[in-house]
Amino acid sequence: MPREVLLIEPNYRNKYPPMGLMKISTYYKQRGDHVRFYKGDLKKFAADLLCEELIRLLFGIAPEMKWRRLIPTLFTYIRYGKTADIPEEIIRKNESTSDDADMLIDLIREYRIKFKKKDFFTNPRFDIVCVTTLFTFEWAITIDTINYVKQLCKDPKKVFIGGIAASIIPKEVVRETDIVPIEGILDRPGMLDSDSDVVIDILPLDYSILNEIDYKYPTSDAYFAYMTRGCPNKCKFCAVPTLEPKYQNYIQLRQQLEAAQARFGEQRNLMLLDNNVLASECYDQIIDEIVACGFGKGATYIPTNPYDIAYNNLVDGINDRAYIRVMVELYDTLLSKCSNHKICKDLSVRDELYKRIMDADCDQIHTATKDAIFDLHEFIAPLYKKYAYRPVARQRIVDFNQGIDGRKITFENMKKLAQINIRPVRIAFDSWKEHHIYERAVRTAAAAGLTDLSNYMLYNYDEEPVDLYRRMKLSVDLCEELQVTIFSFPMKYHPIDDPKWFRNRDFIGKKWSKKYVRAVQAVLTSTHGKIGRGKQFFEAAFGADEAEFHEIMMMPEALIIRRFEHDQAKRERFDRVADYIDACDNITDEWRVAFYALNDHQKEIANPIIHKNRFADEDIAVDDPAVSNVLRFYQIRRPD
Repeated sequence: MPREVLLIEPNYRNKYPPMGLMKISTYYKQRGDHVRFYKGDLKKFAADLLCEELIRLLFGIAPEMKWRRLIPTLFTYIRYGKTADIPEEIIRKNESTSDDADMLIDLIREYRIKFKKKDFFTNPRFDIVCVTTLFTFEWAITIDTINYVKQLCKDPKKVFIGGIAASIIPKEVVRETDIVPIEGILDRPGMLDSDSDVVIDILPLDYSILNEIDYKYPTSDAYFAYMTRGCPNKCKFCAVPTLEPKYQNYIQLRQQLEAAQARFGEQRNLMLLDNNVLASECYDQIIDEIVACGFGKGATYIPTNPYDIAYNNLVDGINDRAYIRVMVELYDTLLSKCSNHKICKDLSVRDELYKRIMDADCDQIHTATKDAIFDLHEFIAPLYKKYAYRPVARQRIVDFNQGIDGRKITFENMKKLAQINIRPVRIAFDSWKEHHIYERAVRTAAAAGLTDLSNYMLYNYDEEPVDLYRRMKLSVDLCEELQVTIFSFPMKYHPIDDPKWFRNRDFIGKKWSKKYVRAVQAVLTSTHGKIGRGKQFFEAAFGADEAEFHEIMMMPEALIIRRFEHDQAKRERFDRVADYIDACDNITDEWRVAFYALNDHQKEIANPIIHKNRFADEDIAVDDPAVSNVLRFYQIRRPD
């Protein structure tokens, strides 16, 4: 008998889809089980489960009613129940159900009571529940999710927790959930079912589950894969040695891509999550295979018709829940295209399309059915191909998104890397102590023809704030000199294995302060979180030299964010006077005069208060009038 399997990703914001759950979905479907993926509001999910159950019962009593049209109303009543007469309104206005009206009303109200009493916990639907975890800075929502969804499983022993946090601090997971997690990757047979000889980690990804949820991952239209596993380095701030302790030199790519393409169509980009590809003894083979798979330098592709993919997967019964959603979205896209006179000259096409979709009840996800979609196919398929599908060649890119090891960069391996359509080349730059390595790596990559570069810069760790400035400035200077593009992304360090900081995001490094951290974040607010090419842009953001950088770090936050509005000197220096004629003042200049007028004794009073970054009246209550005057500037509210 097929088992009911629930796959859960906690409702945090993340860039990449859960590859582990995508492989697990493939595994259970190969065993004939029913798989469901969810990411979102868990109370909404519980109400959805009850609403689905209710709809089935309502159809059994009154099959002539269009119950699917009433799903939003029934869902709202089940979850909130604010309008007590909603069930009666629904039933009484439909004369065809008058004989069964009382029964229907009672049934609907019963499901509101079931939600209030959490019947979905006392009568759980799922045989297996799998929850993935990310980093511990998402600890609160992760633990809350596990403790909620474990109650949706019939057997507590069939609740499986895995992923990054579960592997890094398994004892803490046990302490907070009473569930022993699976550590590391699913690289051995029998890890989920004792009778299975399947190694889940090598299974193809089930991309279809991503269409079951409302959340849209920022990185999409891509193949996700590994060509190596692990990393031989043992950086103390890194979780990879725990997650993937054994380094694998090579994992075949072609088979992964062909499996995805056959079922889900050709994807545009290739996202490789290898942690240290340059450490592989099979590096040349890896690059050659990437080229052979269609991602060589200058590579393009023509996307598969998404209508054909969705329809064929519905025909094959791959994932009805997902592809009914996709088809409704495609109908909406087609209607939009047919409403554009530049695309469709004959608006009667739009009118007929709209009528047919409405008559089939396929205008909404909750009303559309597989059979209705099949009935519409002969009419809609040629229209979608004519008006909505654009078989135009598009450029592809490859991204080793975990970066490459600057210490292992040579001209030879960069020339090899330049054979693929990689953009950007990510080179780690986590410490100023490594600036010689980083600079050599950038120069080598540029000499090999790789001109789109990127890095993540760790801060709030074990270096002074000025070392972050030096790293950023070096990247900007290299951009100017080598005529390359380098985007730097400063990333705040936060402990991932210390329970003290799991629910508290306020960790401050020994050489940092709350003020320094907030100042960096304030600047990054203005630069959209990244530092790119352009010396003037960088100097306006972080300062022209180390002294000016330190001044910005000590500046009131509101004055950092609205620097040109409040700083006459900067408006003149960066030729921005004309931009702020109607909205400007000289508050920053006033702060600067007051701040630098403090003597050493007064600075000993002011600086500790500033570094704590708390500026309520009681926090800045001091006897010295000059210090008090300076601290008042820090009470200026930052813009929302």
